[in-house]
Amino acid sequence: MNNSVRNTARLLGAGLRALLVLTVVCGVLYPLVVTGVAQAAFHGKANGSEVRQDGRTVGSELLGQRYDKGQDSKGNPVPDLRYFQPRPSAGLGSNKTNGINTRYDLQVSGATNQGAGNTDLIAAVRERKRWVAETYGVPQSEVPADAVTSSGSGLDPDISPAYAKLQVDRVAKENHLDRAKVARLVADTTEGRVLGFMGEPRVNVLKLNMGLKELAT
Repeated sequence: MNNSVRNTARLLGAGLRALLVLTVVCGVLYPLVVTGVAQAAFHGKANGSEVRQDGRTVGSELLGQRYDKGQDSKGNPVPDLRYFQPRPSAGLGSNKTNGINTRYDLQVSGATNQGAGNTDLIAAVRERKRWVAETYGVPQSEVPADAVTSSGSGLDPDISPAYAKLQVDRVAKENHLDRAKVARLVADTTEGRVLGFMGEPRVNVLKLNMGLKELAT
């Protein structure tokens, strides 16, 4: 009996010591080392790829955001056309008034899971295409796909160069700027394919609107 008690006590002691060591190593030392390396070698990415302007954080280059000037009588957000608008976010078709993305909520990231034949999706895309065409004064046939559909995550910060160029005239007019300067800003902000062959050319909307702010001041 005494041997059994001693063996049990010894095993419990060994288990507690192992628990303590593993807690210190895995719960304290390892996170501190990983965090330190990340902060030293990848400071920007480790902090969420924050973008700063005028001494303050204005967003992340990895996440889209809205540019509104309030809400209409139905509670729908009204896009501020002084700024370049992003592509629609998650929740396609939830805004029946102007067809633009209704949210960039990190808690609801994801696609709509609506198929190409879904009647709600088709109606929403048609409404957004009509709104974009009327707002920016182009035929519906010239409206890019990313202007009327959300990305898989619903949080894409980029738009296509075609959608950015489509907005140039209206943005220049709203800000009383020379169209050529705004068009040049779009060209300067456009990024090519990754490594020259992966993905598509893109324009980060946050960086584009930051450049627009500097251009307008």
